[in-house]
Amino acid sequence: MQELKRLYGCFGPYKKDLFLGGFFVLIETSFELIIPILMADLIDVGVANRDLSYILHKGVQMGICALFSLISGLLYARFAARAAYGWGARIRDAEYEKVQQFAFANLDRFDTASLVTRMTTDVTVLQNAVNGGLRPLARSPIMLIMGLGLAFYMNARLSIVFFVCAPLLGVILFAIVHKVAPMYTVLQKAVDRLNSVVEENLTAIRAVKAYVRGDYEEEKFQTVNKDLTRIGQKTFGLAVLNLPTLQCLMYTTIVLIMWFGGNMILQSRLQVGELTGFLSYVLQVMNSVMLISNAFLLLTRSLASAHRIGEVLTEPVVLTSPENARTTVENGSVDFENVSFKYRADAKEFALSDVNLHILPGQTVGVLGGTGSAKSTLVQLIPRLYDVTEGAVKVGGHDVREYDLQTLRDAVGIVLQKNVLFSGTVRENLLWGNADADDDMLWEACRAAGAAEFLERMPKRLDTEVGQGGVNFSGGQKQRLCIARTLLKNPKVLIFDDATSAVDTATEAGIRATLAGLRDMTKIIIAQRITSVMHSDSIVVLDDGKVHAVGTHEALLKNDPIYQEIYATQMRGGDDDGSEND
Repeated sequence: MQELKRLYGCFGPYKKDLFLGGFFVLIETSFELIIPILMADLIDVGVANRDLSYILHKGVQMGICALFSLISGLLYARFAARAAYGWGARIRDAEYEKVQQFAFANLDRFDTASLVTRMTTDVTVLQNAVNGGLRPLARSPIMLIMGLGLAFYMNARLSIVFFVCAPLLGVILFAIVHKVAPMYTVLQKAVDRLNSVVEENLTAIRAVKAYVRGDYEEEKFQTVNKDLTRIGQKTFGLAVLNLPTLQCLMYTTIVLIMWFGGNMILQSRLQVGELTGFLSYVLQVMNSVMLISNAFLLLTRSLASAHRIGEVLTEPVVLTSPENARTTVENGSVDFENVSFKYRADAKEFALSDVNLHILPGQTVGVLGGTGSAKSTLVQLIPRLYDVTEGAVKVGGHDVREYDLQTLRDAVGIVLQKNVLFSGTVRENLLWGNADADDDMLWEACRAAGAAEFLERMPKRLDTEVGQGGVNFSGGQKQRLCIARTLLKNPKVLIFDDATSAVDTATEAGIRATLAGLRDMTKIIIAQRITSVMHSDSIVVLDDGKVHAVGTHEALLKNDPIYQEIYATQMRGGDDDGSEND
């Protein structure tokens, strides 16, 4: 219920359109209910007495009612569409805004494909519920109640047949809705799985082609596609049973009413016009029950989608700025004090354990370690992409949890291990680092990152188009553009998370020389190549989430076996124990 209240609040300015749509449905229904009474009078009085003027008079009244009903229906369609699509747009905005607030820990709870489905398919389901459900929900109860009342008013005895069949229909339709309701949640999860396979395949299409795995990917897609088809057929196969059920009972009711009504006409206890008008109300009542059942099916599916959307909107944001947050980072010092971290509270082991590090402002610190040693995890705690589980991380002498998040992340520039460029131009991507940067500043950052070398050869230079994900740039080019973008921030702490792995050694040497000139900026460089960090002021060796050793290149090469092994393997080649070969 709380989810529905939250989503109802998303109507905002479109609440007026929603209520106007419902109002015009009521007007439309009222005019439709008048028509059978006029028709009964037309037959029983006008036709029976051969009174042409009376027939024309009643015909004009019926025509006016039909015209006003049509106009009301068109106005309903206009306002309902505005309400439905305006509401859907506001829900998507709310979801997208909430996702932007998510920390990495929040994003770990949702698959990317699932988030896409929740912002598209699930919102469309809600829109269809309003667009297709508002009309029957508003008019059907009125049609049902007034139709029953008017039918009883016209002939109480004949209406007994109807009062027996209508509840039977309601029971059957309720059973169908009750059975189908939980199946819609299963259906939406199947859509999630399908979107996940499609997204993965399209993202990695080059790898698929390189390994000639198209047939395998096609089989995988066919599996989830057939699964979705099977669930959809089962779900909607049950859902559509309401139509033949209605038709069966409706025609049974009509036959019984015609039988008993015909006998009553023969016995002069009922007029033909009364039977005709009574049948009109019967059809209206039965149709109203049918429309209510369809509306409940829409609402049942929309409830499943509303719950999924509500999970996103009500997800508590793990990381937020504190009250009276600090808005200034004094310097680039970084301290890890007894830091331990695990990604989930219920995880059995810590990703990082008992980390103590002290990095002075302006220092250059390298971080080495094997795969899975938690190098990336370590630096992600500095801009507070995750919060520590135990201990404290300090920047500028203060706990990162004391800072305004935007202030902290503006002061900490990080080039992530996975390079990301956005659709647009090179200029637009670079301006992420500094929205006020002019061309001179952009080119200066590009030269510092080694990106000017290839940009100057491109016809449009800074205005070169960037394909989705930077597909028209090589891995090394993307890395250099990401480095230039981060340098434009002019942060107090600059983090390279294996950010030069795809560039050649000469370009890397030029980037290192540029970084060495940034004396007021603290540099933390995660690398696989020992040459990337050997000139650092200090090198941290991580092993299995713990700080194994800290020191200069010379000191570690002399005293630390892990560093000796890395050096021997990369620089000269070595035996299994890391000793040097002659």
